[in-house]
Amino acid sequence: MDPTHLFELVIGMFVAIIALHYAAHRLGLPPSVALLAGGALLAFVPGLPTIEVDPALVLVIFLPPLLLDGAWSIALRRLRRHMIGIGSLAIGAVLFTCVVVALVTHLLFPSLPWAACAALGAIVSPPDAISARAVLERVRLPRRLQILLEGESLLNDASGLVLFRFAIAAGVTGAFSIGEAAGSFFVLAAGGALIGIVVGTTWVLLVRRLGDEYLIIAATVLLSWTSYLLGEFVHVSGVIATVTTGLIASWHQHTVLSAATRMRGTSFWTVVVFLMEAAVFILIGLSLRGVVERGGGFDVVIATMGWPMLAILITLTLARFAWVFGSDLLIRLCNALGLRRYTPLGLRGSTVLGWAGVRGVVTLALALSVPAGFPGRDFILVTSFAVILGTVLLQGTTLGYVIGWARLTEPESEKARLTMSQAEAAMAQAQFATVQSRAYDGEGKLIHPQLLERYQRRAVSIVDYAARTEHYTPLLQAHFDLVLEAVATGRRELIRLHRAGDIDDETLHELERDLDLEELSAISAKS
Repeated sequence: MDPTHLFELVIGMFVAIIALHYAAHRLGLPPSVALLAGGALLAFVPGLPTIEVDPALVLVIFLPPLLLDGAWSIALRRLRRHMIGIGSLAIGAVLFTCVVVALVTHLLFPSLPWAACAALGAIVSPPDAISARAVLERVRLPRRLQILLEGESLLNDASGLVLFRFAIAAGVTGAFSIGEAAGSFFVLAAGGALIGIVVGTTWVLLVRRLGDEYLIIAATVLLSWTSYLLGEFVHVSGVIATVTTGLIASWHQHTVLSAATRMRGTSFWTVVVFLMEAAVFILIGLSLRGVVERGGGFDVVIATMGWPMLAILITLTLARFAWVFGSDLLIRLCNALGLRRYTPLGLRGSTVLGWAGVRGVVTLALALSVPAGFPGRDFILVTSFAVILGTVLLQGTTLGYVIGWARLTEPESEKARLTMSQAEAAMAQAQFATVQSRAYDGEGKLIHPQLLERYQRRAVSIVDYAARTEHYTPLLQAHFDLVLEAVATGRRELIRLHRAGDIDDETLHELERDLDLEELSAISAKS
């Protein structure tokens, strides 16, 4: 394809992303569903070329930054607290699903080698980090379920990749060793964590010395690819390396980044992540045409693979439910025996966790990377795509309803010791103490009376608000509504002055920035 035409297609894809996102918002659909369905329809538009997705390139471009973003925003303390549960899902559930899918596939196609059945199981077993983010950002879950799903999505790709590599190797060489696979997984994970520690620590030291906020933002943007590519270069897990780097950067970013760097960087990174997440789903949809053509056309695919594909989709869904409910039952048995360290999720919580297994780009990339001539390659590819479609369109659209049905509540054990209002009060008192200590000169004369009065009044009012939040909430809503109205009035006057030629562009931009900060502060306080 001519490079100019390729660029035009990329621009067209981003235009389609905006249109499909808007349509999803208007129709009340998850954006991932609209993007995937829209991409699938665009794939069959006459005149458009068949989109051939390079699996290795897709993983390298999209997976590292989205993994880093997930690790950056995850609650590290809760991640450590629920690491056993996350490991159960990211390793145990993936392995269990892989085995169950392989068994069912072999029952459906007895002539298909076990290695090919295991390869399909490895491809469809890990829920996708990108798909999980797309679903979770639209729903509200108790903290425990949220951290279990977020942690699982960050780590299970490594399990699926290792299982896939060994299944492909077994199919090509005819040899497989469980001990070797377990040892390899440990080496890959430990090596990836080590690389992540090195890259993350280097980033912290570098940011402290760069000084320029744009250089810091650029270095942070490159962080994910640096960690992932370095991990893959030394033949360890790039996924684990990227996640580890993200966790280290997340922990230290509060102390090494300035306010300006954090605000500008967050704004830029949010747009990058938005475009990447959307591009992943639309690329999956655009790949449908090539997948169908490889399978011999829609008629052939439905006639020869329809029921087996449905059976695999049902199998992996039931396997996840079996693992989740089995784990919850084990916790209940441990509680009955006096081991009460962990609390069971219960029927409703387990149902939500079991239903949240959406597959995505990793499944597609692994399926496309199955080598030519591998037994059952066409069936593996078509079934993998059917699993992505089925989970995104079915689970992605209904998870919100399942959560609404579950009516989950936050356990007291998962709540923070302080509410946001109480934390704000503690912060205000600390600020007042600092101002009070510096408000007087060496002779005891008050030199900052207005500043002292301002911070004292703020500390008292916030402490009072924290004690009577329910009483003040309606008043604050009205207060910040008026603030936003005043900001809007000020903005109109500022623009009038600029249009009339009374102020120059520099004054416009400076005062507009002040209004922007005031508006953002009011919106944040109101929400």
